[in-house]
Amino acid sequence: MKHFAVISALALCATPAVHAQDEIATDRPDFVESSNVVGKSRLQVETSLLLERDRSGAARDRTVSTPTLLRYGIGETFELRAETDGRMIARHTEGGLRGTETGYADTSLGVKWHAMDAGGSLPSVGVLLHADLDSGSRAFRGQGLRPSLRVVGEWELPGELSLGVMPGVGVERGDAGRYRYAILGVVLGKSINERLRGFIEVAMPQIARSVDGGTQASFDAGGAYLLSDTVQVDAMVSRGLNSRTPDLAFTVGLSFKL
Repeated sequence: MKHFAVISALALCATPAVHAQDEIATDRPDFVESSNVVGKSRLQVETSLLLERDRSGAARDRTVSTPTLLRYGIGETFELRAETDGRMIARHTEGGLRGTETGYADTSLGVKWHAMDAGGSLPSVGVLLHADLDSGSRAFRGQGLRPSLRVVGEWELPGELSLGVMPGVGVERGDAGRYRYAILGVVLGKSINERLRGFIEVAMPQIARSVDGGTQASFDAGGAYLLSDTVQVDAMVSRGLNSRTPDLAFTVGLSFKL
């Protein structure tokens, strides 16, 4: 958590008191990121509550976390990012025995580059480079530095529809050692009015061999509502598509831009 606290303090100190009020564009609640960045000298906070439930045979797992993303613009096309799943409470029940682990998740530091605006049939493109740090509590800490690279393309379609596609690659460390995995997300969005949008999505945050934990996949549906040009609330429900993914997840979030 110390890495997350440091970048939070730096971003807050560097933010000017007065900004132009351009409309917020968030990277949540869907898995596919936005291709846009927040703008020079702008700070954006995206925080949430996430509930996950999973059942495998007689075992039941329930997890509560507080995913939070900080985004700070260092130019019109680049932003710095600090991300964490925040406070974690994990409960496991099996055979009448119950156990609870509490603590904090690892922090991820990264940068996003808005590489290209949309034009004609070409999408708006963003590139994200992140590194997960082994900075969390012992129960939730990963092993070493784990980098990932994602590229997102966004197309505006007829009928107030939009399409986002995000492939990527990453490196993780497990019991069998270091391994590589692929990432893929596809989201279809619909603007219902000027302030409300909905979406459906297929998310695969890890595509890997069985020995490396296998593929995780979910079907997501949700929406976001603009309370103002710079404040958004959102919600999403997620259904796991295989046994390696939590059966059910639900998140509600609040995002604001300074």
